Amino acid sequence: MIKRLTVFCGSSFGTDSIYEEQAYLLGKRLADEQIGLVYGGSKTGLMGTIANGVMENGGEAIGILPHFLQGKEIAHKSLTDLILVETMHERKTKMNELSDGVIALPGGYGTLEELFEMMTWAQLGLHQKPIALLNINGFYDDLLKMSQTMVEKGFLKEANQKMLIVDDQIDSLLNKMKNYQAPKVEKWISKDEV
Repeated sequence: MIKRLTVFCGSSFGTDSIYEEQAYLLGKRLADEQIGLVYGGSKTGLMGTIANGVMENGGEAIGILPHFLQGKEIAHKSLTDLILVETMHERKTKMNELSDGVIALPGGYGTLEELFEMMTWAQLGLHQKPIALLNINGFYDDLLKMSQTMVEKGFLKEANQKMLIVDDQIDSLLNKMKNYQAPKVEKWISKDEV
């Protein structure tokens, strides 16, 4: 059962208004489904938009923000809860503790770093939570091609590649996450398996 989801996304809006629209709609949908939001705690960009989508529709939004970013006055002031931590690593650890899965929206380096850390933890068996991409307007198409290259070149097992749930529609993405079953796969590939 999914009670809360962590959402990783950009602190910018991007160049296409569809990113902001979908971020707000995802927040609204989470509130409608009574699924709490756990996210980076910022009021800026898609981060602020998804929090607004949750809060303006009666949902729960928990922000996790390092102290050094709070000093830059980017903290969202209207959240259910804002938890301040010391480091970026502590932020991700707290997000993982509080949530039952992860969705990545469009974003930059930080979004990818957070996504890949959660994917790596899943691959290593540290959690069995669903991890998903909301592939708005094909934003992540090239990343998905790269993951296929990793499989083809023998650096990623296909079963581990399939751990990543991908959809471009909010409702079907959430349904896939609710029905997710983690694969039983060893991370390391022997030379005989390549």
